[in-house]
Amino acid sequence: MSVPVADPQADTSTIPSSADAVIVGAGFSGMYLLHKLRTMGLSAVVIEAGTDVGGTWYWNRYPGARVDVESLSYSYSFDPEMEQSFEWQERYPTQPEILKYAQHVADRFDLRKDIVFRTRVTAAHYDEDNRTWQVRTEHGDAVSARFLIMATGCLSSSKHPEIPGLDTFKGATFHTAHWPHEGVDFTGLRVGLIGTGSSGVQSIPVIAQQAADLTVFQRTPAYSLPARNRKLRPDEIAAMKGDYRTYRQAQKESGFGVPVPPPTKSALEVSEEERNATYEQAWESGSLVNLLSAYVDVAVDQEANDTAKRFVHRKIHELVPDPQTAADLCPDYPVGTKRPCLDTNYYETYNRPNVHLVNLQREPLVEVTEKGVRTAAREYEFDAIVYATGFDAMTGSLTNVDIRGRDATSLKETWTAGPRTYLGIGSSGFPNLFMITGPGSPSVLSNMMVSIEQHVDWVCDAIEHLQRQGFATIEPTRQAQDEWVDHVNLIASYTLYPKANSWYMGANVPGKPRVFMPYAGGVGEYRKKCDQIAAKGYEGFVLTP
Repeated sequence: MSVPVADPQADTSTIPSSADAVIVGAGFSGMYLLHKLRTMGLSAVVIEAGTDVGGTWYWNRYPGARVDVESLSYSYSFDPEMEQSFEWQERYPTQPEILKYAQHVADRFDLRKDIVFRTRVTAAHYDEDNRTWQVRTEHGDAVSARFLIMATGCLSSSKHPEIPGLDTFKGATFHTAHWPHEGVDFTGLRVGLIGTGSSGVQSIPVIAQQAADLTVFQRTPAYSLPARNRKLRPDEIAAMKGDYRTYRQAQKESGFGVPVPPPTKSALEVSEEERNATYEQAWESGSLVNLLSAYVDVAVDQEANDTAKRFVHRKIHELVPDPQTAADLCPDYPVGTKRPCLDTNYYETYNRPNVHLVNLQREPLVEVTEKGVRTAAREYEFDAIVYATGFDAMTGSLTNVDIRGRDATSLKETWTAGPRTYLGIGSSGFPNLFMITGPGSPSVLSNMMVSIEQHVDWVCDAIEHLQRQGFATIEPTRQAQDEWVDHVNLIASYTLYPKANSWYMGANVPGKPRVFMPYAGGVGEYRKKCDQIAAKGYEGFVLTP
């Protein structure tokens, strides 16, 4: 499996023996944490496996990689001057542009001097006698810190497919989450691609333009909408920058971290003509939220959701003339219950003569061979195979580290039946351990930048409260945690989300408990709950003098 080449120009730092806080991960969460803790007068070190900042946008360099939130929204709000000075180029920026933004932030605040690159954290054990976390890395380094903050991201622990024979293929293999930094030229090659989640949907049209032949192996089709991406116009940039504060407040109060007018009607109370016109407008807008928020009941009522489902199916059949291919591309689960995608000519790509779709529901995948991929029907020969098989979402980046709290209790073992957190921020039995956008928070159901800033601000306010009031540790109570987990499950049960075998449910990882992990109550409501808990002296947490 190919891996990125290290960037020889990246700065490196030495790990100190102690700090007030250890931050794991130098993505957008880790960078903002470092900046904020510095302003509080605390010492912090960030430990990062990559060779530069960026997190998700450092690692995911596959062809067509692009964010599905508009650039002017997918950015920090904590520095108004930086909002005005950075110039976004596209409506939905590509990975290089987002990485450039991350590097701009690191340069602006001189963050790299406190970031240790090329280093992976392997273990973090809580020392009860000294009330500190002992953090160890793959290189044998150790650092002691009062606070451990996991800024490891929700989609950062890549998942390889469970297919026999992965090591037998003689050609080149690539994983979308570990794309070579120098890129890949597929010109003239026969390529097989496994997986049609977001990375597959984005990369397939680009690879198809290069490859002599591309065969896509699809287990479950994705709902995908056209991104309508384009260069940003000067007038729309000026309009947003002229009223950023109002927009940022609207982001904080919205359901998805993307402000849209709240729906007022049921999909079932309007005529089919009106409904289709509304869906058509959402389709043409190039926004996922516009479709998901078209009516009050699309996310919670099966009959209402079916109206959106029929609309998308019709669109797919319009875009893909071959009836069997179009049928294979039509999902049968409710719209929005797996992460929808934004694409550029995804469905149209299947009209190309050099692109072929294999439906693994009809033709199960058997093994990878020396020459390519064998299904129940035949063997397909390739020069290269791309695995677009996603991530062990939300928990993988946490449980892959040997985290042990009070009485050497393992976080991974504690979560064997599913993640248990309070607010998605902390877990009972693990004092002074904070998770940024952890399971039990809106995280992946939101504009991540909005949720990241909210969590970082909340965590830093909590640390400041400890400092000011003379407390040593903060830790969720078991009761508050249990009640929050029950609340998260209850909110999910009111929706259609549990009806799909999604990575929201952990269904893409064999043996992983089927639990709906994000909080589906909305970004605005979640923020209110967090603020109320803090205002009540951190209700549900034990604060130890």
